[in-house]
Amino acid sequence: MPAYVVVEIAIHDPATYERYKEMAPPSIRTYGGRYLTRGGAIETLEGDWRPPRLVILEFPDLERARAWWDSPEYRAARDLRQSVATARMVALEGVPPGYAP
Repeated sequence: MPAYVVVEIAIHDPATYERYKEMAPPSIRTYGGRYLTRGGAIETLEGDWRPPRLVILEFPDLERARAWWDSPEYRAARDLRQSVATARMVALEGVPPGYAP
């Protein structure tokens, strides 16, 4: 079943973060992932959550999401991001194919 990686990011060095944005996509594709959102407009609908930037990735399953995060292909990009931004990141399973409420 699909899995999603949700990342809340506060960028401290925008110029260097631009390099991260170029480095990360190839590693995501290598593990079957794709961007669903990447830093677009955010509107709070309820509560007081005001993330500065959100990214949502989709992977074929939770195993592939974990493998990407810890992969040699992503390591340099991850290290760069961690040096110029603060992030909170979770991976979660999606609903099974064919799920209908």
